[in-house]
Amino acid sequence: MNHKLPIYYYGEHIYNIEYSDSFNNIINFFRAYNSGGKRKLCIVADSKVAGLYIDELTGLSADYFSKTVQYVFDEGEASKNLDTVKGLYVKLIEEHFDRKDLLLALGGGVTGDMCGYAAATYLRGIDFIQVPTTLLADVDSSIGGKTGVDFDQYKNMVGAFHMPKWVYINLSALNSLDKRQLWSGMGEVVKSALIKDKEFYYWLKDNISLDSPDCFRRIVYTCNMIKKNVVEEDPHETEGEREKLNFGHTLGHALEKHMDFKMLHGECVSIGCILASIISRNKGLLYDGDCDDIVKFIDKNFNLPEPRITDDDIDKIISYTHSDKKAVGDKIKFVLLEGIGNAVISKDVTDDDMRAALKEYFGWIGKNN
Repeated sequence: MNHKLPIYYYGEHIYNIEYSDSFNNIINFFRAYNSGGKRKLCIVADSKVAGLYIDELTGLSADYFSKTVQYVFDEGEASKNLDTVKGLYVKLIEEHFDRKDLLLALGGGVTGDMCGYAAATYLRGIDFIQVPTTLLADVDSSIGGKTGVDFDQYKNMVGAFHMPKWVYINLSALNSLDKRQLWSGMGEVVKSALIKDKEFYYWLKDNISLDSPDCFRRIVYTCNMIKKNVVEEDPHETEGEREKLNFGHTLGHALEKHMDFKMLHGECVSIGCILASIISRNKGLLYDGDCDDIVKFIDKNFNLPEPRITDDDIDKIISYTHSDKKAVGDKIKFVLLEGIGNAVISKDVTDDDMRAALKEYFGWIGKNN
């Protein structure tokens, strides 16, 4: 695996993803970015990640910034809102941050999305870097410049495109994750394989134990390559290619909201991938055998929660899809599969299509409890 992966924006190099097994090499960016030493740094982290890493990052930055401050918020999806961003704005104003200063998002997807949105909007835009510490953030949310927050429990309804200046992935941070967080991250991993890389999907099936650093290196790097290629082709999701990254997310987001965010994002994406595969099969796009393979692989290996879902719950889940940011009028842009590794955009998925898939999957797990 290369130590750096360059990311381009309309042909122009804009940042690198750098890989390491510690945080130590982050000083190389600090030194180059702030050679005059006059800039300030604000490290943004949730309460759990702050307890693990924020003092180490603060210490590493001490020689390279005129001042380093910390902004810590409560752990969890419930903090991914405008109130948390408002608190960060207040911190930046009180510490006299200007457009030459820097934010550092330290943590998972909630932190990266929220900090990135604050960076995009504070003083109409200041620089930020992503330092992900979860598998989900390593493989997906830290890459590509999408930032945002939830609004009244609607996922990512307020946001902006704002590219980071750098992404620094310390793979050893994965050692601090519990099993549930690791398997949640695998939701975005299998999504990447299913939409773009059939060979990677079958490699995952053969290496699903996740028991070696080399396994994680390949997973992270391969997913980053997939997202790099998609984002470089369609930076602002205007050509249709980047929309394919939403595979599993339409019903995944709706389930996440219905469960009041008590299920992790990646867990809901995993179930969303199963549901989208069933819909693909029912619409004649995906072979029965491939659909069965996907459903059994994810359900058997990803340690998914098994919520009790009634017919009334199914109706509510479907209703939430019509408030999703991917809805266009009364149509929903739904990502389906025309085979493993080949995603397509459809506007022909109906409520009945979703209902049939939800009933099949939740009925199936109910019989197999």
